[in-house]
Parts: sequence; structure tokens; C-alpha cells
Amino acid sequence: CKIYKIHIILVLMFELFFFSADCGQANLNTRIVGGQDAPAGFWPWQVSLQTSAHFCGGSLINNQWVLTAAHFLGLQITTLIVHPNYNSVTADNDIALLQLSSQVTFNNYITPVCLPSTNSTFYSGVNTWVTGWGNIGTGVSLPAPQTLQEVQVPIVGNRQCKCSYSSITDNMVCAGLLAGGKDSCQGDSGGPLVIKQNNRWIQAGVVSFGNGCALPHFPGVYTRVSQYQTWINTQITTNQPGFITFTSTGTDSDLSVSCPGVPPINTTATTITTTTTYVFQVCIFPAAVVCGQATLNSRVLSGSSVVTAGQWPWMASLQKNGQHVCGGTLIALDSVLSDANCFTSPPVASEWTVVLGRLKQNGSNPFEVSLDVTNITLSNQTGSNVAVLQLSTPPPLNNYIQPICLDNGRTFTVGTTCWAAGWSSGRGGNEQLMQEFQTSVLDCGTTSTSDSICTEIFTLEQVNDKTMN
Repeated sequence: CKIYKIHIILVLMFELFFFSADCGQANLNTRIVGGQDAPAGFWPWQVSLQTSAHFCGGSLINNQWVLTAAHFLGLQITTLIVHPNYNSVTADNDIALLQLSSQVTFNNYITPVCLPSTNSTFYSGVNTWVTGWGNIGTGVSLPAPQTLQEVQVPIVGNRQCKCSYSSITDNMVCAGLLAGGKDSCQGDSGGPLVIKQNNRWIQAGVVSFGNGCALPHFPGVYTRVSQYQTWINTQITTNQPGFITFTSTGTDSDLSVSCPGVPPINTTATTITTTTTYVFQVCIFPAAVVCGQATLNSRVLSGSSVVTAGQWPWMASLQKNGQHVCGGTLIALDSVLSDANCFTSPPVASEWTVVLGRLKQNGSNPFEVSLDVTNITLSNQTGSNVAVLQLSTPPPLNNYIQPICLDNGRTFTVGTTCWAAGWSSGRGGNEQLMQEFQTSVLDCGTTSTSDSICTEIFTLEQVNDKTMN
């Protein structure tokens, strides 16, 4: 085998401004294919691997080590450490480390990137940046003066990515637009896919492979760096890189994706028995699904108000033969909770649909999803009754559709602030926008049953003129 001398070019080194050597800081960054020129100093960890010319990218992870991909080999140098389980056929474990001959001095234009800890999560839709000097299209080289390119692409969940590539493993992460048009390309290999969190830049992935460049339904595939914290620290025993946990908020919409070869996630069912007279089943979320997240609800209200899209993402409109009848709440990936009084006994599931992500009863709702109902189970208790509707398929989870948490038997003290939401008869204008009302828990007195919660009076009627407190 030939042994080549690889030159590591730390890009854009200008005047020196000494500052903290902490990772992930890009002092000059205030904010490929389909990309744009990157201003000087925006990506100070970016590395160009060169023989006589640029052939691969990399990232500086401390003052003497560079992280890159393993698949550009055919080259061998003494300072290269390839992951021992790298598979050139599947591109699994496509990661390598390069040790520099001498330490570099950090400045505004040369800074190490942070790496993600093992327990990091990268949910579908999280925006990332990819940088490099690779082709700007299939077979189209970056023209002179070959300025570093940057492009912003969202994470594509591994389940969705497996719908395009059958070889995706847990050691990979995908990013790109399903419509195509933006992507890394040949020559970007080994370069960084980075995400910003709390003013620190974290390298989520290493450019690995893809089907062409920026093709529809074929996002770029990257080595998932968080899988390699132990391996990296085993190789770099002194002055180890900075690892930070990247935590995605909300729930991962990728969990609801299914396609040929990617079956739906099996949820675990548990039987809930409240009395000897009624038994029904509610699906429990997979561990990765988090309930009660309302990313677009940041307000604290008093009184009633018109709701904006995404404020109450678990709200459901229960419709019979296409007409709104009652409200409900999404409580699991395939279950909606409502009032048993909305239904005749026995209910006919085929007459009902559930609409999620809806804001207006009249007008456009760009985020809504309508789902068929396959089963309706009614409780059979004295006093208050509930109904559980089983959906035909899990909805896509996003900022506008999220499940609510259930109280799990806890009690709520008198004076506790609470909110109600729904579509009130005669309220919300011509569009009949969803209404919300802030109230508080009251003492129910001796006439109420133990399973009741009493509140101050508010007006949120259903279309059938039943008062639903």
C-alpha cells in the first residue's frame, strides 16, 4: 500500500485573538448543494484534508485531533485511527481520528467543536448546518475561488430514513429535505453536521454517504457521533474533547412513521380497571414519547381568550358524519379521551372521525389531520362517564399534534390553576376558533363523588348544548 502524506489545512487562519479554549464557540457566527458561501470564521472547526488538493473534510475536536470519516481510505498514514468495526460495504461505523503533528493555537478562526454525549437525542425536524468544499451538484465541482459552503438541513428520523435506505443503523443519523435540493455531496465526506444549543455548537454527525446529491426522498446520511463517546475518549486519553448532551424538546414525530419495510411501532397495552363494571384499554407510549409538551404555548392567561395554532396540541374535534359534536384529548399514539355522554349506546365507530391539529371549525387549518375511529369504549359508572376512541393509525406528532399526560390518580388542591379549551357554541367568531378559559379548582362539597373535580363556572358548551365542565 502506498503511504501518502496528508496535509491538514485549518481554514481561514488570520490574525490571532486569544480566548477561552472551550469547545463549540464561533465568535464570528451570528446566525454543498443548495448552499451558500460561508463568511470567514463562521465555522472555525472546519478542516480540509489534502494531498495535492482537497479531497475530504474534517473537524477540529481539540488542539491536536481531527474527527473525520473512515471511508476515504485507500490512504494510510501513521496518525490515522479508523474505527475497528468500520464496514466499507454498509458504511456502518464510518468514523476516524487524525492526530496532528503539533498542537494548534486557538483564535477566532480556529476553534474546536463540541461533541454530543452518548445520551443525546436528535429528533426529526431539528435544524442543522453542514459545511464543506465538496461538489455543488452531482459531478459539479465547487467553482473558484472555492469558498467554504454552508447549508441548513433538518434532521430526518431514522425510521423515515429507512424508508429510503435499507442499510440505516443506530450508528447513523440522516438530514436533508425530503423534497430534495439541499445536501452534502462528494468532497464533503468527513465534514461536520452541527447543531447549536445554548450558544455552543455540537457536531451531531460526520458526512458519510447518500444516493446522489440532494435527490428527493434521499437525505444525506451521517455517522452519529454520540454513539462514539467511549471510543473517542479511549483513543484520546489527554486533553479530551468536550462532550455535551444535546436534548431535543417535545416528542419525536419519527415514531409515527411507517412504510414498506418499516412497520409501525408496537405499543404496549395495559388494562385499566376502575370498578367491577367497566374495563377498557389505553395504549402506553413507547419510552421515547413524552406527553404534555406544548412548545407553542408560552403564555400565562387570565379569563377567556381566542387560541392560536399549537397552543393546546392534544385537543381533538370529535365529528359524527362530518359535523363537530364533542371535544376530546389525545392521550396515546392511538387513543382519544372524551365524554361518554357524546355517544349513543352502543356507539357505531364507523360514523365517527377524529380531527387533530385543528384551530378553526370554519376555515383553513393547515396542520390538521383527520383519522378514522376503529373502536369506541364507554365506561359504565354511576355519575361521570368517559369514552376512549381508538384511532385507525397514529397521527404525525409535531408542534400542533401532541399527547396530553394523564393524572395517574393524583389529587389537586383547592385553588390550583387550570385551563379548559374547546369550541364553544356561539363563540370564536365566524371561524369558530377554539376558545380557552383559565379557572381554578374549588371544594366540591359533600354532594360530589370522589372522582370529580370542581371548578369555577365557565362557558365551554358542546355543539349539542351539553355543558361540559
